[in-house]
Amino acid sequence: MFSSTILLVPGLGNSDDNHWQSYWEKKHFFPRVHQDNWEGPMCSEWVKTLDETISKFGPADVILVGHSLACATIGWWQAASGRKIKAALLVAPADTEARGFPDKATGFAPMPIQKLPFPTIVVASTNDEYVSLERAKYFANCWGSKFINIGAVGHINSAANLQDWPEGLELLKLLDRKV
Repeated sequence: MFSSTILLVPGLGNSDDNHWQSYWEKKHFFPRVHQDNWEGPMCSEWVKTLDETISKFGPADVILVGHSLACATIGWWQAASGRKIKAALLVAPADTEARGFPDKATGFAPMPIQKLPFPTIVVASTNDEYVSLERAKYFANCWGSKFINIGAVGHINSAANLQDWPEGLELLKLLDRKV
């Protein structure tokens, strides 16, 4: 179904069994990045773990699928490593600079806003409690991403009840076809 390695990158707290990332992992056998500290993450540790995991697969063939805090992690990883991957699907990028961003996550602010040197799609919701639609559009513009608004589905997590999220898989297929 996919010619690339699809690597799932969950955000704060990991993705529970009802999260679309978990459905994708089970149904499509996509590997997941496993962080040591899901509840009180440090950016430098998450970036290191992401880099180590990507290295196992060969970066040129990897498509990252980041959710929430993982989007900032991916941005900081690229800035630190300077390496390119094939592409990234960045879903519900949590705004690490927003009032109310969890204090238990450290080192992720300010948001990385450098242009990413690989194709990306940012997917956002009109009523996400962790990022306004305007900020999500701003991040997409800074990163050089295509922007997709999927309507009022909150933080695009388990509460959205997307299950296998076929529309997300279609976006992933678009990125997989890019050279």
